[in-house]
Amino acid sequence: MTKYFTSAYQFGTLGGILSIISFYSLSYLYPDPTNLNLLFGYVLVPIAVFLSIKFFKEYSNSGFLSFSEGMTVGFVTYILLGLLSTFGIWLVLRFSPDLFELIKNQKLEVLIESRDTIISQLGENSYLTTEENMKEMSPWDIALNDGLWKIVPGMFFSIIISIIFRKNPN
Repeated sequence: MTKYFTSAYQFGTLGGILSIISFYSLSYLYPDPTNLNLLFGYVLVPIAVFLSIKFFKEYSNSGFLSFSEGMTVGFVTYILLGLLSTFGIWLVLRFSPDLFELIKNQKLEVLIESRDTIISQLGENSYLTTEENMKEMSPWDIALNDGLWKIVPGMFFSIIISIIFRKNPN
C-alpha cells in the first residue's frame, strides 16, 4: 500500500509547502494575496497531481497504471496539498492579525464596490447577508476557502491525468 503513497506524499507535501510560501510571499506584494494564491493553486495542483501519478507509474509500478491507481495517487496528492495549504494559511493568518484584517477589509471594499450589481441580480437581502457574513469572517474561513479551491480542481485533474496515463499490462 505504501507504494501508492510515496510519490503522492512527496508531491502533495511539496505542493502544500509551495502554496503556503506563495501566500506568505504574496502578502508582502499585495494587500489581498488570496486571489493570486488561488491562481497559483490552479497551476500548482495539476502539476503536483501530474508528477505524482507519473512518478508512481514509472518508478513504483513498472510503467503500468490502472485508472483506480491513478485516482488513488491523485486523491492523496490533492487532499494532502489542500490540507497543508489550509493549515499553513490559517497559521499565517492566526499569527498575523494585521494581515487578516487587511484581507478582510479588502474583501469588504470589493463587496461594497459591487453593491449595485449584486442587488440588481440577487436582491438586497442577499447583499446584506453577504456583508454580514463578511464582517464575521475568521482566518479559518479564508484558509478553508483556499484549501477547498485546491481540492476541487485536484479531483478534476486526477480524473483526466489518470485516463491519459492509464496503461494496463496485456
